[in-house]
Amino acid sequence: MPAVFRFAPSPNGFLHLGHAYSALLNFDRARETGGQLLVRIEDIDATRCRPEFETAIYQDLAWLGIAWESPVRRQSEHLDDYRAALDKLSALGLVYPAFESRGEIARLVAAREADGPWPRDPDGAPLYPGDAKSLPADERARLIESGAPYALRLDMTVACRRVAGLTWNELGEAPDGEHGLIQARPEAWGDVILARKETPTSYHLSVVLDDALQGVSEVVRGQDLYHATSVHRLLQALLGLPEPAYRHHRLIRDEAGRKLSKSTRSTGLRDLRAAGATPAAIRPLLGLG
Repeated sequence: MPAVFRFAPSPNGFLHLGHAYSALLNFDRARETGGQLLVRIEDIDATRCRPEFETAIYQDLAWLGIAWESPVRRQSEHLDDYRAALDKLSALGLVYPAFESRGEIARLVAAREADGPWPRDPDGAPLYPGDAKSLPADERARLIESGAPYALRLDMTVACRRVAGLTWNELGEAPDGEHGLIQARPEAWGDVILARKETPTSYHLSVVLDDALQGVSEVVRGQDLYHATSVHRLLQALLGLPEPAYRHHRLIRDEAGRKLSKSTRSTGLRDLRAAGATPAAIRPLLGLG
């Protein structure tokens, strides 16, 4: 089978040099291996994603000289796939609803930290501090029937008991130089959110399922998602999905050393193009041959 790669942007803004670097790396890997490059539109956030940004993504990729397979998969068109995966995890007793708002969670964390530092996930966010797991079933049902907002969380403790000793094959550049067989540590993330009342999926769940359904064999993406691979390997094991190889790459940063943002006009591909930049100038700018 040919190798399959994917570039999966969210249409919530215009692409910048960091996106160009990742897209070009995926394109180059597809050509090197005689494989396929897919483009996937990760548009589950209906409040921020807009059609004009999706159109701009295609324009920017074409300007860079990148070709991809058709059709493009849009996550918003496949919500039933994510619901089915969520139902499978629920049937295993691994999902529970949590009803605290973001403000309530912040207050719970502050109260916990009165007795010492509260643990953080690899991105620096506090682990879920609530006790929704212990809510009686009738109370959960009452809250859901009342229309209360909720997030569906993975019971990380139980999930890790089911599939211990997970690893992945790292082909790229991990933040601390790790390479080869990497031990997954999903427990470092606590009870991650898999879906919300109004959206039957989250980034973690949808990206894992999409990669499996599209036959992605090598995931090429930024180092900012390196630690999230532990959660993705856990979900793959729980759902019986194949394991791709992973190739994490360095991030393109601004002059202050910060990860690029879609609001940074000086590095936006559309702005660079308007200023007279050519596609041939982008590769050396990114350190690519």
